[in-house]
Amino acid sequence: MTAPALILIDVQRGFDEPRWGPRNNPGAEANMKALLDAWQERRQPVVLVHHDSVKPDSPLRPGQPGNDFKPELDGARPDLVFGKKVNSAFIGDVDLDAWLRKRGITRFVLAGIQTNFCCETTARMGGNLGYDVTFALDATFTFDLPGVDGDVVTADELSRVTAANLANQFATVKSTKEILAGLS
Repeated sequence: MTAPALILIDVQRGFDEPRWGPRNNPGAEANMKALLDAWQERRQPVVLVHHDSVKPDSPLRPGQPGNDFKPELDGARPDLVFGKKVNSAFIGDVDLDAWLRKRGITRFVLAGIQTNFCCETTARMGGNLGYDVTFALDATFTFDLPGVDGDVVTADELSRVTAANLANQFATVKSTKEILAGLS
């Protein structure tokens, strides 16, 4: 059986800017790094995806310092790096589905930023395409959002709802510790 790929979504410096508001899970980056280190130690496939925003005021625009990967990815030796302009990594500068299938990869672990946007969307599409998706919930984070009624939906609430959405249809939701224990 082919080893699962690790797909790290949008682990970019631009998400450190205060413009995004309050975030959850301050340990997310350490968990992302732990997953990356484990995958690289085992020489398993690693994919890094970055969001190349087309919005003129976005810190995630190409050429801006915020488009660069966070320091936790320093030293990464990815098998594939590419950009995207939408939420799903399956709709990017590279055909991720074709890349995975060409290598016989049918399983992947997903982590990154933001839990309820690019990570959740990629997990949903992966599930729809028939992949065995593991969502490393504690290796993701998101930000508070205004609700349609004007109330704030907290980052923790958004994360909890993402986990429920995915676990009941699209992915297996696990902690970094559980994922790493399964690699042994």
